[in-house]
Amino acid sequence: MEFIAALQNLVTPWSDGLEPSDAELDVIEQEMPLILARVDLLDAQIMTLDRTPTEVDDRRIRRARNRVLAARRDLANRITGSMVSGERA
Repeated sequence: MEFIAALQNLVTPWSDGLEPSDAELDVIEQEMPLILARVDLLDAQIMTLDRTPTEVDDRRIRRARNRVLAARRDLANRITGSMVSGERA
């Protein structure tokens, strides 16, 4: 029996490029409110896939869409504001 751990470098060579850089992690952190808002919208839409949406479902989806739009607006304003001032947040 051969252990794959001994052959791991042959199977999946390790590279420093596999991990996200600090700059990429900062961008992900900035976009996290938008990502979470999109997940909430997706959850609301998934709940209505197997049944006819009720008025409550319609409201839930509408509120989730509004949160996505607000998160997009906030992200765009944050990025635009930081670029206008000459620095990146």
